[in-house]
Amino acid sequence: MPQRSVVAAGASLLVASLALSACGTRGGSDGDATGGASENKVAKIGVIAPLSGDLAALGKGIEHSVDLAIKQANESKAIPGWTLELAAEDDQATPDVGKNAATKLASDKDVVGVVGTLNSSVAQSVQPVLAAANITQVSPANTNPALTQGADFLTAPKRTYPTYFRTCTTDSIQGPFAARYLFEKANIKEVATVHDKKTYGQGLVDAFSKEYTKLGGKIVAAETINPDDDKYDAVISKIKPSNPKAVYYGGEFPQAGPFSQQMKAAGLNVPLMGGDGIFSGEYVKLAGATADGDLSTSVGAPTDTLESAKSFITAYEGAKYAEPYEAYGAYAYDAANAIINALKVSLKDAASADAARQGTVAAMSSVAFDGVTGKVAFDEYGDTTSRVLTVYGVKGGKWEAVSTEEFK
Repeated sequence: MPQRSVVAAGASLLVASLALSACGTRGGSDGDATGGASENKVAKIGVIAPLSGDLAALGKGIEHSVDLAIKQANESKAIPGWTLELAAEDDQATPDVGKNAATKLASDKDVVGVVGTLNSSVAQSVQPVLAAANITQVSPANTNPALTQGADFLTAPKRTYPTYFRTCTTDSIQGPFAARYLFEKANIKEVATVHDKKTYGQGLVDAFSKEYTKLGGKIVAAETINPDDDKYDAVISKIKPSNPKAVYYGGEFPQAGPFSQQMKAAGLNVPLMGGDGIFSGEYVKLAGATADGDLSTSVGAPTDTLESAKSFITAYEGAKYAEPYEAYGAYAYDAANAIINALKVSLKDAASADAARQGTVAAMSSVAFDGVTGKVAFDEYGDTTSRVLTVYGVKGGKWEAVSTEEFK
């Protein structure tokens, strides 16, 4: 999740337009996105993400991107008679905190949709709370297949919550995509796997391992770490004698970066590859000078190469947010706009925001538009219909795209 460069052109025009759109609006808390006439009814789009702690860089990128989508919708008067506001809650990347955040948003009668979460483990706690309140949830980052298709997703997929959708693809695709790259393109036939015992990390490694061994690759070691640890010498010493040609890691950058640095310091000089959880400029900082050659996958094509993303990039820079949009900003922006598209239907004749909750859920199934990340639409499980992914490699101290393909 690199801190991608953004284009500054048009920044002054956007800032000016946002300033004008804020005049005469209902006031909100710091960071709330508002606009439109003061007599408008209010509907809120929540965000549940880690806004503090190790993963705050990703969470703030999600929050800011939703904020931008709301401001633009208000400026264009996308929903006549209504003003949208942002209601952001910090889940601290922790399931219990996330559940409390969802409970708080569900009790606010103005909340009609929520963008989030970042972590699949947090989503498991948030889903039932929002579903019980008929609040639409769209994640830009959750990749565990069970969230949409249930625990038996491999053999008997079944929609878990009708309120839950996502704009990113799943581990069922991302893990095999990485396996095919290592085996077929990098010609690496023996790997060790490591995961952090969390829902995301374990699911990613399981999907990778199944595809990799099916292709003919060999898993020479399979280990786990504790996500609270910062020293990994015991695990590295178990892996090293098996002589893997790469290490596939399931987890997030706060642990993956130091793990990469420590395994190379111990003489295990092979690439570490992970999923979108390590795709951040913060990973490169933590892994240090020996990170060159490490790999990751992430959903979609690189945002800064997409023609469809140019206006988003320009607007994001123009809004002068303190943090970059990171890996999930574009997906959060599309998630927010998916909710906004549904609200155009559900709020049209609604007397209040909470009266439109069920209608918003129903309208989501028909949402389809050309978004920043490409075509935005959802299948019968609430999953994105997009299956495009990219392999990135660290080169010269930064992530560079290596290969972008549609998974088939």
